[in-house]
Amino acid sequence: MGQEASARLIRAFIDAFNQSDWSAMARLVDEEVVFDTGEGERLIGREAFHTFFVTRSRYFRERMADAEIFTGQNDTRGAAEVTLRGEYLETVSGLPEARGQSYALSAGLFFDIDAGCFSRVSLAYDRPALAALLSSG
Repeated sequence: MGQEASARLIRAFIDAFNQSDWSAMARLVDEEVVFDTGEGERLIGREAFHTFFVTRSRYFRERMADAEIFTGQNDTRGAAEVTLRGEYLETVSGLPEARGQSYALSAGLFFDIDAGCFSRVSLAYDRPALAALLSSG
């Protein structure tokens, strides 16, 4: 797959996220994808991956901005640094009450790429920082 193709795959993931097209995102991952949610949970499988984003969209309206995409020399790994911009729609347990707060938070995405799709996706962001932003917003 070359570095350019890996970068295009990551860009397609970000574009699908920004369009809230969870089905398109799911088509980019392996049937047995390993997904680290950024919330301390690891999910296995395309269906669990899809369900996570469908559920999350009830609570947050988000898009990834300012994306910087990186690919490894062996084309099997990639990453993206993004600003997660969103609106908090419905209260999540462990977070402040939702009042339509807007937020911008740095986040990272890490990918393992195998046979033209993602076999692992890890989302990393500072959940306490998100809680603080939602408390002050």
